[in-house]
Amino acid sequence: MDTSNAKRRANPNVMNRFRYSQEQVIEKPFNWKQMARLLAYLKPYSKKLLPKSIIVVLITTIIRLAIPLIIGYLVLEHAIVEKNTSLLIILISIVAALYFISYIGNYYRIRWTNELGQNVIYDLRKDLFTHVQSLSHNFFDKRSAGSILVRIMNDTNSLQELFTNGVINILMDIVLLIGIIGIMFSLSPPLTLAVMVILPIMFLITTKLRRNIRRSWQSVRTVQAKLNSHLNESLQGIRITQSFTQEQENMAFFDGVNTDTLDSFNDAIKKNAMFRPFVEITNAIGTVILIWFGAHLLQTQDITLGVFVSFAFYLGMFWEPISRLGQIYNQLLMAMASSERIFEYLDEQPLVGEKEDALELSDVKGHIKFEDVVFSYDEKRTALKGINLEIQPGETIALVGHTGSGKTTIANLISRFYDATSGNVLIDGYNIKDITLKSLRKNISIVLQDTFIFSGTIIENIRFGRPDATDEEVKAAATAIGADTFIQKLPNGYDTEVEERGNILSVGERQLLSFARALLADPKILILDEATASIDTESEVKIQTALKQLLKGRTSIIIAHRLSTIRDSDQIFVLDHGNIIEQGNHEQLMSHHGEYYKLVSAQFQMLNAM
Repeated sequence: MDTSNAKRRANPNVMNRFRYSQEQVIEKPFNWKQMARLLAYLKPYSKKLLPKSIIVVLITTIIRLAIPLIIGYLVLEHAIVEKNTSLLIILISIVAALYFISYIGNYYRIRWTNELGQNVIYDLRKDLFTHVQSLSHNFFDKRSAGSILVRIMNDTNSLQELFTNGVINILMDIVLLIGIIGIMFSLSPPLTLAVMVILPIMFLITTKLRRNIRRSWQSVRTVQAKLNSHLNESLQGIRITQSFTQEQENMAFFDGVNTDTLDSFNDAIKKNAMFRPFVEITNAIGTVILIWFGAHLLQTQDITLGVFVSFAFYLGMFWEPISRLGQIYNQLLMAMASSERIFEYLDEQPLVGEKEDALELSDVKGHIKFEDVVFSYDEKRTALKGINLEIQPGETIALVGHTGSGKTTIANLISRFYDATSGNVLIDGYNIKDITLKSLRKNISIVLQDTFIFSGTIIENIRFGRPDATDEEVKAAATAIGADTFIQKLPNGYDTEVEERGNILSVGERQLLSFARALLADPKILILDEATASIDTESEVKIQTALKQLLKGRTSIIIAHRLSTIRDSDQIFVLDHGNIIEQGNHEQLMSHHGEYYKLVSAQFQMLNAM
């Protein structure tokens, strides 16, 4: 521990990196409304699993309450003292039968409560994942994939113990505790009051632990999120790490995060572990009181030996539910820490909303129009400044300009990944805010420079563009853009398994697959965002040849730095710092000797120099 902390102190950059990436611990009192919201996930099972679990818990609890009374009172006082052998045999048989019933009951209690808990966790994780998928791009811009993964996996998993055992055990322990207290008072009120004199002190001490325990578990969830986020980032960027020989620095940062995870977990465990010793001390004091005061009551004949033995049984049982209820309360604290993080995501609303009366976009022509569109990602820097442009159906246009000029932002607004800060974006005369997101995006396909290949086969990756496509349609799309040639050379052709991100394929091959995926979707609007940047010249020629045939009647927006790929575009828009500064076809813009001419000339000179 000390060594790890020394390493972290030795590298201030590591410490700063960790400090500024640290999430804030949520500071709120215990929220019973939120806990009720969490427990509402039990509602779908309130007609079958939950009632069965409750019934079997009540049966086993009643049996547990009955057995000490039978053993201590009936067996001892009436069967043994009175030497009634037949009654003793009957009572022993009853006790054995009750233990057997209790065994069967506990079997089904464990089985049904675990089934109930797993179903609830399944529903919660499904809701969280479904909701996260509906959120806008700005949500993912602000959060790492690792931190989102922690919410969906770790935080939901941390609720598992609460739902599999905690909820039902609360009922069982409350019933058990009430039953024990009631029986103890019926046996001897003075002795009951005497052994319980220590309870107020125990509750006072343990109550003070609650806030610290809750904050500790919140801290554990926070640093676990950072640990998972860093692991995800490190694995995804391992090639960059190794290329720049940053393994030691990366390990130092991991060591820092890992140390904080260990420290926070140990702190939570230490505080959590303080509860049970208090219960055991109270139990010991209560037992001493029982022996001392119980012996006095026996001597004065205020109680019988059978009552004393039964009372001893119940006193031993009394601390068990109290101890478990304390542990369950700690589970509630842990669950609250996790549920706060889960509901924070579930309460997150997408910035790109859909109207209740949104229109279904059908029979799309592909007419796109921007009317005085202004957009900012962070309300500080304006990415688009009053853009006006119009794209006719079936027209191919190109967006060019320096990095940060606003090209990709225009593509993002067409797909409605973001909403314009002001102005309107129209498709076929409809404001895209009035159109359902599904029908809008169904008619748009996007091919990015940084393509994503999923784990699975080649044919499954292409079919992702249209899940109902036949094998023949998938192969036709691949053939049309020239991907069929390299696919046929793979060990299993279209059935070749590719790992996550398609690492067995070259960059150009992955790009060809993503292009085939987009074409298979048969969109009315096709956006190519630097789609040919990673493809070699031979592949680019194949794609350009295929596009001339395949993009007929399809509105296409091409974003490219390689200006040779956009020479045949119907219109070229030149952007600079969020403004359109030039517009026209290749010949017109070249004749103007403006910014486009400078870009082409500079690129031509660079190619000649190579």
